[in-house]
Amino acid sequence: MNIFLNDPWWLILIKVVALFVVLLVWTIFNVWYERRLVGKMQHRLGPIMNGPFGLGQALADGMKALIKEDFRPKNADKWLFNLAPVLTAVAAFTCWTVIPFGGQVTIFGVETRLQLTDLPVAAVFILASASIGIYGIVLAGWAGNSTYSFLGSIRSTAQMISYEISMGLSMVAVFLMAGSMSTSQIVESQRIPLQLVVPFTDIVLPLGLQTWYFLLLIPSFIIYAIAMVGETNRAPFDLPECESELVSGYLTEYSGFRYALYFLAEYINMATVSAVCTTLFLGGYLPFWPLNNIEFFNNPWFGPIFFMLKVQFLISVFVWLRGTLPRLRYDQFMGLGWKALIEISLIWIIVVALVANTQYRNATLGLGLALLIVLWWLFGGKHPVAETPEQRPVVEEVYDPFAGGYPVPPMPGQMLPELAGVVRGPAQDQTPAEVTAEGKEA
Repeated sequence: MNIFLNDPWWLILIKVVALFVVLLVWTIFNVWYERRLVGKMQHRLGPIMNGPFGLGQALADGMKALIKEDFRPKNADKWLFNLAPVLTAVAAFTCWTVIPFGGQVTIFGVETRLQLTDLPVAAVFILASASIGIYGIVLAGWAGNSTYSFLGSIRSTAQMISYEISMGLSMVAVFLMAGSMSTSQIVESQRIPLQLVVPFTDIVLPLGLQTWYFLLLIPSFIIYAIAMVGETNRAPFDLPECESELVSGYLTEYSGFRYALYFLAEYINMATVSAVCTTLFLGGYLPFWPLNNIEFFNNPWFGPIFFMLKVQFLISVFVWLRGTLPRLRYDQFMGLGWKALIEISLIWIIVVALVANTQYRNATLGLGLALLIVLWWLFGGKHPVAETPEQRPVVEEVYDPFAGGYPVPPMPGQMLPELAGVVRGPAQDQTPAEVTAEGKEA
């Protein structure tokens, strides 16, 4: 850590400005990139015709967000309404202060790393900073004084808290393998050549690969990949913003520059979780195989190139999911987080803890595959069989949905009066009026 403490103030300022510019330019590029990629996937042109390669549309939308009328609802809380988007945007930028773009280099005669700073608990710092963004979403829903905004913020809060637990547990396995929570040290620990040790012998077989943790910790990688989509409220987990139910969720009352801050934070968060995934599981700034075996490509100045290529690949996966998968139901989504991901993570952490500090640490690759096979055997491939008309339960009760003064949906075994004519079973030959009369007598 001493190398970061020796950076002069002017070098820190250069790093801050460079990081800020890179994130802004990268966000503009990702907006354009997502539109182009979704258009290709869905065989449609979309708003990509203005300017060369559709760049004019992205620039026009950015300018429109900046100069559009920025209004606030009459009954909204003024201070919280203005503070909410700032909190979310600041949290999105803060996470990048400990993300390593490259290794140790010399800049104007000063030995430093291509990273703003690092901490002994940098990975935990990322989780803490990302959690601050939740406050921005909660305050947006509360301060807007709107039902749709409030429901969207409540959904987002439950969603982000639930999947942050899964995300944090998936990181624990990486900490055990790397022996550190420092992001730069986690990346360097993946530089070690991957070797296969034959059990109960002294035979060691080099594989020519680096120990990227997505190979050794397959369950953790899969859990993190699912959690990072849920954490960023992206499709198919975009339930806090789904237009079919909540107009635009917690963003409903925002426009202009304040809306642009949320829009910016969403894309930066998408890049942030992808950068963390790259750092923890994909070797960070380390070169790909087989380039890692060529000394020329191990130059630390190539690190940012490899790092950004990996992050952009993960962003492409985000876009792919948005363009192909339908939105989940909320109960399915929460059940996945609480009933599957957390339990699997806890079991996997115990397995990793038993072998992480032994000579058979690379055996986690086989153990992880074995765990996935067992889970698939227990829970996969079992689909409910559709009921035949004879197997469906007989509806015997017809009820009045407005009996208590409020509309109440039917419970299992109940039917609305206007639908009673399609009742199966003994009552199928009765007229709707006869069934309704019997239901009232009951």
